[in-house]
Amino acid sequence: MKKILLLSDTHGYIDDRILHYAGEADEVWHAGDIGDIEVAEKLKQVKPFKAVYGNIDGHEVRKEFPLNQRFLCEELDVWITHIGGYPNKYSPAVKEEIRANTPNLFISGHSHILKVMNDKNLKLLHMNPGAAGVYGFHKKRTMLRFKVNGKDITDLEVIELGEKGKKV
Repeated sequence: MKKILLLSDTHGYIDDRILHYAGEADEVWHAGDIGDIEVAEKLKQVKPFKAVYGNIDGHEVRKEFPLNQRFLCEELDVWITHIGGYPNKYSPAVKEEIRANTPNLFISGHSHILKVMNDKNLKLLHMNPGAAGVYGFHKKRTMLRFKVNGKDITDLEVIELGEKGKKV
């Protein structure tokens, strides 16, 4: 079993609360728009870290992290990308591949909208953790945490970090 902390859209911001929750996880996953390589460096100091770059990320972040990450966590086939859309509205960049080679868990960021939903047609779970940073149109800063046991996802929780305009 692995405890996962999933975040996205930090836009260069990290605080002690994010680091606290990262410390409670076995792995931290970031779905893009890291914003500053220092955010990734701080998270990597705490726990094993997987990430993709997003549309606002510069050269340093893009050099270290790919556009897509596809991997097994336990027996769960995971695909993370930044601009991926969601069931029935997948982005053109992933639409065909997601149908041809469907993961168990499809994660994207970008929208700043927290969303967890099943794709009944493709039999996958989609997650978007919202935005953990303080920049963007979201009102609340959010992340997700959950456990992976074999192919099963359990104990899914939304972590609210407070109003977006309030730096901790």
